[in-house]
Amino acid sequence: MFATPAYAQAGGAASAFTSFVPLILIFAIMYFLLIRPQQKKLKDHRAMVAALRRGDQVVTQGGIIGKVSKVKDDNEIEVEIAEGVRVRMVKSTVAQVLSKTEPAAS
Repeated sequence: MFATPAYAQAGGAASAFTSFVPLILIFAIMYFLLIRPQQKKLKDHRAMVAALRRGDQVVTQGGIIGKVSKVKDDNEIEVEIAEGVRVRMVKSTVAQVLSKTEPAAS
């Protein structure tokens, strides 16, 4: 009448692997759509911050536009936001570089 236990347990190894295939596919899709582009964006931001120099016009994450007047440390810059008004800020808060200065000719 009913299926015997031997028929119900057949093919256990193949079904265990096929149940992990969707999980693996979801992880691969998440990696290529979310994780990888975010890592690339972070790498580009780090390169932009490392290349900051005196005279660059920048936009901060708060929306303030100013000109870099001094690069103090590895982690700190001084930005002039108005004539005679200078603000010390952390380099990583720079969101965008509007105009780059050309290096001096040697």
